[in-house]
Amino acid sequence: MSLEEKVTALVDSALEAYPELFSTDITVSSDNVIRVVLDGDKGVNIDDCIHISRAVEVPLDAEGYDFSLEVTSYGAAEPFRLERQFKKNAGREVELVTIGGIKHKGLLKGIAEGKVVLETETREPKAVGKGKVTVKKEHYFDVEEVKEAKVIIKF
Repeated sequence: MSLEEKVTALVDSALEAYPELFSTDITVSSDNVIRVVLDGDKGVNIDDCIHISRAVEVPLDAEGYDFSLEVTSYGAAEPFRLERQFKKNAGREVELVTIGGIKHKGLLKGIAEGKVVLETETREPKAVGKGKVTVKKEHYFDVEEVKEAKVIIKF
């Protein structure tokens, strides 16, 4: 079993006690620098990172591995990697880029039957008279069609 497989198994085992948490990325470099990135349905706090760090560090130390370990939370500006992140961020403004490179901005409604649901607003001419009205539309994208999606951070 490779070091990466061992780390993945240790992280998965530790996360069983925390069903609201999940890993988005686990990497092991050629010089055994281990990086574990966590996300959670209700966020990730320092205690969560400490718990997972210890769950990985103690067994690897006992087996005599020489490594460096970083356990961190998923960054707010990072693109989503998992369907679970689309569910978690429902109700937030996002920018979504399709495989074809087309950008869409709108309110993430979540995932329905394997499709990302995005509500956008456009200005369209009135049916009668001059001027425009704001129209809300829902767009559905297959998860595989989404190249990148991330939260729009507003200050």
